[in-house]
Amino acid sequence: MTLPQKQSFLPVFSGTFDPNIPEEGPSAPPPGWLDDIHGYQGHKGGGEPSPRWDEGFFFFSRVPSVSEDVARDALLKFVESKWNYSSKPARNLTFKDLQPITVYRYRLETYTETRTSAWQFEPYNGQTVDGPQYGMSPAPWDIPVSLPQRYTDKVEKIRVPHSSFVKVCHKCKGCGRTRCTACFGRGQKRCTFCHGRGRIRNKHCTSCHGRGRKRCLSCHSHGYKTCSVCLGSQNLLHFIQLTVTWKNNVSEFIPDRQPDFPDKKFEKVSGDAFFIDESLLVYPIQGFPDQEICDVSTKLINEHLERFTSTSRILQQRQSIELVPLTHAYYTYNGKDYSFFVYGLENKVFTSKYPSACSIL
Repeated sequence: MTLPQKQSFLPVFSGTFDPNIPEEGPSAPPPGWLDDIHGYQGHKGGGEPSPRWDEGFFFFSRVPSVSEDVARDALLKFVESKWNYSSKPARNLTFKDLQPITVYRYRLETYTETRTSAWQFEPYNGQTVDGPQYGMSPAPWDIPVSLPQRYTDKVEKIRVPHSSFVKVCHKCKGCGRTRCTACFGRGQKRCTFCHGRGRIRNKHCTSCHGRGRKRCLSCHSHGYKTCSVCLGSQNLLHFIQLTVTWKNNVSEFIPDRQPDFPDKKFEKVSGDAFFIDESLLVYPIQGFPDQEICDVSTKLINEHLERFTSTSRILQQRQSIELVPLTHAYYTYNGKDYSFFVYGLENKVFTSKYPSACSIL
């Protein structure tokens, strides 16, 4: 491959204008500037897997519960995190009832791999050029990569083999520098204090010392700047960069059946996963006692297939049903009735009303 030659240039002195220095070109290569690489016209991705289904499953449910001691300890821990809550009610309350509530959480995970490609460039300073003369560039999905741990997000960037070539910089046209836009290549700017007159009220301008012009600080009076794209090297090494993205796409669903408890609280707690199904493509759940879970399983699986098979490869799917602990605790304090919720395996607490709100314990 014949590499573009660097252009020599003469020094430019302060206050002079060099018509040979070009104005700034575009920061990205214009259309038609780069050659096509076989297999990367339009940078399109790869194929789609075929669905494969297994048989359905049947389940049983069990409702977790907490004791009064556990509920009291959870409330005390919650109160300690609130500076204006007294711990006295939590210590001295009297429980009336602890009602465990069955809460199922359905989760669908679709682990995908997406490959996209785009032109990139870097200043050329004599590094090796792996160009088309060494062979045809492999297609995006033919480039080998090391798979990360399953269900973990990762992005890897790879230079496509045999896609590199050198061209003159599109911004400076191979000059290595561009005309300063602040002083229009003259190295000096009009004084803003005297507006170029050199005098203010019949006195010499102290800012420009009566010259009417000041040195351009943007280019240090050179009239030009080093090209910001090629960094003065005059040539650019262009190549196709393949971006491989592994992503775990998660959808969750909890039936909204507790009007007094905000479902968003469940997002930060864990549950007991009593059913896990994992395969290349999972089958919609059938026969589960809660029909709403079956319906949402079918809905989310179809949504994931429609959303991801057109742009990515599905590497694995996993669906699970968790039993998330939720207990509604009713109690009395000073003759008044109150309640709070204990939720998650972490025994978090939610309450909309607490007996006292003061900073004295």
